[in-house]
Amino acid sequence: MKHFIAVLLSIFILNIAVAQDYKKVQTVLLLGKIEEAKVEVEKALADPKTKDKIEGWYWKARIHAAIYKNEALRAKYPTILEDANAAFKKYVELDPSYSFVKEKGAEGFFDMYSTSFGKGIESFKAKNWPDATQAFESAVYYSDYIFKNKWSSSTAIFDTTSILYCAYSFQNAQKMDEASKYYARLADRKVTGEGFADIYKFLVDHYTKSKNKTDFENYLAIGKEVYPKENWEDFEIEYIDLNFDLAQKTAIYEERNAAGTLTENMYLQFGDAFVNAKNKEGVDSSLHDVYTKKAIDAFKKAYGKNSQNALAAYNTGIIYYNYFNLEDDKYAENIKKLQQINTNKPVVKDPKKKAAADAEQKVKVDEIKNKNLLVEKAAIENVDIAIDWLTRSYLILKDKTPRSNTEKSVINKSVDFITNLYYYKMGRARGKDPKTFDLLEAKYKEFDALHGSFK
Repeated sequence: MKHFIAVLLSIFILNIAVAQDYKKVQTVLLLGKIEEAKVEVEKALADPKTKDKIEGWYWKARIHAAIYKNEALRAKYPTILEDANAAFKKYVELDPSYSFVKEKGAEGFFDMYSTSFGKGIESFKAKNWPDATQAFESAVYYSDYIFKNKWSSSTAIFDTTSILYCAYSFQNAQKMDEASKYYARLADRKVTGEGFADIYKFLVDHYTKSKNKTDFENYLAIGKEVYPKENWEDFEIEYIDLNFDLAQKTAIYEERNAAGTLTENMYLQFGDAFVNAKNKEGVDSSLHDVYTKKAIDAFKKAYGKNSQNALAAYNTGIIYYNYFNLEDDKYAENIKKLQQINTNKPVVKDPKKKAAADAEQKVKVDEIKNKNLLVEKAAIENVDIAIDWLTRSYLILKDKTPRSNTEKSVINKSVDFITNLYYYKMGRARGKDPKTFDLLEAKYKEFDALHGSFK
């Protein structure tokens, strides 16, 4: 019995001693003697019997926070941030109900938050992104405790500003995965505000590039919900363009075209994907024309959705202009063949043999001339269609003010291509139909005079 009482007494004395130790820690800290408080708390925690006492780790965390807050002491203890984080982590582990915070206050958490945020702002202004990301991550970490446990008067669920700056810093540091983690926290809560639409745009762009279909679709849907007036179609078509092969793109186009769900802009984007399939997708010559015609279909349907879409009209016209060039090249190649036939014509002196040789020569010449008649007919057809669509583009833009740089390029190129096409038609009419020639020459001069005039 005496032994039991002695044990109880020793425990009681120990507890009094520990309480007195931490009372001293608290006193010197409140007197502003931060380094002395640090010595005292380390001394108390050095005892194996008290190293896991909640009170000790509460004070250690709070003292380290005070050191971190003090600029001079922070410089003196270069690892203070890491040391403070470790102390707070241990305290939270030992006291998940935050009993000592409730009793003694959450000053340590506030000191860590405010100091980290301030350091983050300094580094951000200096464009020191590694330090900025470290500081803002710390600010977010401690603000989460503050907001989650409602230790401040704010009713917010988290500190939007810290999270936003943290995401900005990681983005500027080109650490997109880390940036997306913080942007996602804001997007998941559907935050809105001036410039906040860029949060959702960043996320859909990031998940497009990382080929993450689930997260792409998730944040695209949220973006459409909270910012319905923003242009989300470009992101959707970009995802398709970057993450699907040509067969998949074609299937999507066919399906949505049949369902009538493609918009003007999506038709334009699909048209661009099809017309560039040869270069981007490695389409061989046998399929090139197939996809070029799909591009024409898409551009014409974009124009059908909006007859003021100059780019849709221009793209359609350019495709037919290129078709004309192909026919014109064939025509020129056939002319070379005729020249070669005439150059290589054999000299036959025997009258009987000469008649047979001339007949054979005529067959070869007539065959090529007949081919060129068909080629010229196809060329003229493409010229007329190209002029029609390029003129539509020109008419849409000629009186528009202001014009974007793209629109300036489109109208100037339209004018130059139309000029070339009328020049070609003049050449076909020259010496054959004077009246038609004069009309074509007038159109040629009209558009030639407009060269480079749209600034």
